[in-house]
Amino acid sequence: MQKNKLERYGSASNSRSHKLKGYGSVSGEREAGHVYTVSEITQKIKTLLEEKVGEVWVEGEISNFNSGPNGHFYFSLKDQSCIIKAAMFFYANRGLKFKLENGLKVLCFGKVNVYGPHGQYQIVVERVELKGIGAQQLAFEQLKKKLAQEGLFDQAHKRPLPLMPFSVGIVTSAKGAAVRDILQILKKGAPCVDALIRSVRVQGEYAAGEICSAIEELNSFGGVDLIIVSRGGGSSEDLWSFNEEAVARAVYGSRIPVISAVGHQINTTLSDLAADIFVETPSAAAKIIVDRKNALLSEIADWKHRLDFSMKNAINGLGADLIALKHALKSPSDRLLEKQQFLDELLAGLNYNIRHSLELAKERSSSLIQRLGVLSPLAVLSRGYSLSMIIPKEEILKESSQLKAGDRLKTVLHRGSFTSIVQEVFRDEGKTGI
Repeated sequence: MQKNKLERYGSASNSRSHKLKGYGSVSGEREAGHVYTVSEITQKIKTLLEEKVGEVWVEGEISNFNSGPNGHFYFSLKDQSCIIKAAMFFYANRGLKFKLENGLKVLCFGKVNVYGPHGQYQIVVERVELKGIGAQQLAFEQLKKKLAQEGLFDQAHKRPLPLMPFSVGIVTSAKGAAVRDILQILKKGAPCVDALIRSVRVQGEYAAGEICSAIEELNSFGGVDLIIVSRGGGSSEDLWSFNEEAVARAVYGSRIPVISAVGHQINTTLSDLAADIFVETPSAAAKIIVDRKNALLSEIADWKHRLDFSMKNAINGLGADLIALKHALKSPSDRLLEKQQFLDELLAGLNYNIRHSLELAKERSSSLIQRLGVLSPLAVLSRGYSLSMIIPKEEILKESSQLKAGDRLKTVLHRGSFTSIVQEVFRDEGKTGI
């Protein structure tokens, strides 16, 4: 191989002026010979790479990821020192179970070629495998994050289960152990519940579609109070149908409350997270219904006890009322005598109140008369004082400034009165004249 390369391209020990066939001299002097166009030289490089490199596995980290409008993927693969362009066309990427994104460490299988319009080499990727984390687990985490951001797992959307579901739709395989466990527990603990089984495949390529159709049909049926989506335990691959986006959205969009009972405690599927309630096993889902039935019966028994107690109290109260009514139902003459006695008591009380009121009025009048007598002018006159008035106005005389010589006065004494004529008036306000 090495010898052939030397024969084809010339010996490395030859002079720089040695002519390489088809390329002219190394010294850069163009001599007679073929001159390549850009397209021709690009095609030669393309052919060389495809023949000498061909299909390869390349390990690297994805960067500059971009999804084209036609579904094609374009990205770069890099390591610590180099980078190579990559393209993964739609026909190859449509089967990917996980989402390509920047930072993923991957192993890519494809062909190395040259993209002519840009004159750059790239790898056309046919397959991608994750380095480290599994592809299925990555797809699960990516879809879980996406649905969580859309609110499919929010507690605010969770619907309460009916007080007592009398009709339950069961979405599972009719041949599996899950349906037998559910029916056995319901038959023993809640025989009043009708179970409507919608058999589906619970794993495999067509399982997700059948599960979605079953949930939609039970919603359309209209006679179901509760839906149980269930299957027994298994590997992550066995349970993968319940991690499909379509199943999670069907559970979330159900108008009827959904219990998800898929696998065992170590498994949590996307249908579990989207359901109104999820439990570890199918038996636990059936037990929820039995517990609700028992709780309802207990509540009914409590209300029955309260009703009995209330009825007994009401009957006892009615008995007491009847006894009182019996005493009240006397003969008309007896009732008239009672009323007459009552009127006599009222009359006696009225008379007493009148006499008492009169006595109080009399005492208050005497007190007022005494107080008025003390304040009466006549009482003042009885102590030696007199009252003088100017005639004919009979204006009571209070001060000397009201008088002048010659005025006639009428003077009232304690007993009797007399008239007089003023001879002289003393106007000294500081003296009383006494």
